[in-house]
This record gives sequence, structure tokens and C-alpha cells, in this order.
Amino acid sequence: MASQNLTSKTQDSKCILVTGATGFIGFHLCKRLIECGGNVLGVDNLSNYYDVNLKIDRLKQLTEMKNFRFLKTDISEKEAMENLFSAQKFDTVVNLAAQTGVRYSLVNPYAYIDSNIVGFLNLLEGCRNNGTKHLVFASSSAVYGANTKMPFSVRHNVDHPVSLYATTKKANELMAHTYSSIYNIPCTGLRFFTVYGPWGRPDMVLFLFTKAILEGKPIDVFNYGKMQRDFTYIDDIIEGIIRIIDHIPQPNPHWKKEEPNPATSFAPYRLYNIGNNNPVDLMECIEILENCLNKKAEKNFLPIQPGDVPVTNADVDDLMADLNFKPNIPIKVGIKKFVAWYKEYYNV
Repeated sequence: MASQNLTSKTQDSKCILVTGATGFIGFHLCKRLIECGGNVLGVDNLSNYYDVNLKIDRLKQLTEMKNFRFLKTDISEKEAMENLFSAQKFDTVVNLAAQTGVRYSLVNPYAYIDSNIVGFLNLLEGCRNNGTKHLVFASSSAVYGANTKMPFSVRHNVDHPVSLYATTKKANELMAHTYSSIYNIPCTGLRFFTVYGPWGRPDMVLFLFTKAILEGKPIDVFNYGKMQRDFTYIDDIIEGIIRIIDHIPQPNPHWKKEEPNPATSFAPYRLYNIGNNNPVDLMECIEILENCLNKKAEKNFLPIQPGDVPVTNADVDDLMADLNFKPNIPIKVGIKKFVAWYKEYYNV
């Protein structure tokens, strides 16, 4: 898919920058923004971390929509990002570009530093130098790491990550706060919890399980099935992002240095969980999937993998209080929709 060059002629029109535009969440967000009348510039490097054809098919849908432009580039490239922000002024930047995956960080750690740290710094510098009014960025439930107090709250300390991926996401939160406090850039970080749904990532558990079951191959069930995940359907994630884009954070006048609340700040900075607040047993998830596929899974039970945690559960009280929103799409409904998409897309 050919990319479009940017020129100074684009400066007159307001535009939302979405990085990671051909990714799972980025694709759905771009579609929703355009449907709501937004003018979107999507940026992506079309990495081969998973099947590039899936990203290209997402991109084809986006490029058929009005008010969408695409630029193939890597946010870790400093000069490319400087040129981007020089050519186009963005009121809002939504950073969804990242090297994802907990287990892959054990194999290729440098990819996480390049994309998640260097790339994020380039975006912060772009926002600083060009008057961006709101930076919204993806964090992750992985930042809770070794925490066991449930549900996970944005008010909890998260200084004990158990994967490099989680460390880079925690670093993003700290980097954003630094720029928010020094340069007064409004920043909102979003900790997503196990996102799933149509056009999902092939490295995620539901995608992997569906593919294996349909092909008659065994599925790997880690921690011997004793896992719980706060599965969150993609539509709920997008609804949360859309609401947050227009909810520009303000300094918290009640923030106390002697009792610092990690979720807010004396700066225009905010953190939110976006999760279903309803953890589902992995074995229950598999059973729902089997029913939707009308086929039993052959299960290969294995110990927990390095970097994994046994349970995730999102406290969304702040999300409800500030934005009057709580993800609520049930797992049975979400899996049914995912399976329907999978069968159609892969012509099963």
C-alpha cells in the first residue's frame, strides 16, 4: 500500500494523528474516528511481528474511507518524526504504535527499546515542539507485574514489572508525566486489559486457540489452566478511547506530594484502566470457544511462562467517575463475534 507524502499544505486542516494505525486497536480507532467525522492521519511501519497481510487488509479498508491518509514510517526514526510534526499540526495524538507481546520480549528485547522508548520519546518531542493539545497513549495491564491486590487500580504502586514489555510501558507513563510537568502537555495513559475481537492480533490467545482448534492441533494451556484474564472486547476499548480524547486532563488541585496518587498529578496528567472488571477463567474461555466452533480442543497443559501473571482484573472506578463509562460486552457475545469474523476472513 503506497504511503502519502506530507507537505506544508496540510497545516491548515485539523487532524488527529494515530500511530500504529494498521494494528488491531489502531485500525478500529481510525474507523470510528472517521465515522464520527474526524480527519485522521495514520502512521505505521507495517512490521512483520505478525502476518503483514492482515495489516494490509486493515489498511485497505481505511484507505477507502474519506478523511484518512496514511504514512508508512517508523516512530523510532527521529528525522521522520521531526518531518511529520513539521508538516502537520495535530491537536490530538493517539499513540498505539508499540512492540507488543510479553513472551517476544524474552527473544528480542531491543525491539521494545527502539519502538516503545525511542519511538515514544520522538512523539513526546513532536508534541512539545508543535503545541499538541492532548497526547493519549497506550499503556498496558502488564505494568501491574507482581501485584496481587485485586482489582488492579491505577492508584496502586506498579514498581515491580515482570517483563521488559511491561517495563517499557511503565517507562512511557513516567516519560509522559515528565513532559506533562515540564512542558504542560496534557497526557492520558490507558492501561488496556486483554483486548480481543474481530481483526485481532494473531499472537493473542483467542486467535491462537481458534486457529489451532479449527486445524485439529493442540492448544497450549499455560499454568495448567489456572489463569484468569479480564477479557475486554474491542468495541469497549474504542468507546473508552473516544471519550478520553475529548476529556483533556487538568492538574489535580488535591494532589499531595506527601501522599502521591499515581493516577493523577499536579500536572495535566491522568491514567485509566480500560478493562471489563470481570475476570474469566481460561478454561471457561476455552469452553465458550469450543461451543462457538462446535469442536473440542485438544489441550496441552504447561507451566506458567516467564513474564506471565496468573490473574488480571481492572478497577475502572475512575473511568466511571470521570467519563461515565464501563466496558460491559460479555465474553460469550464477544467470542461469538470474533469467531464469526475469523471464519469469514479465513473462509473457514
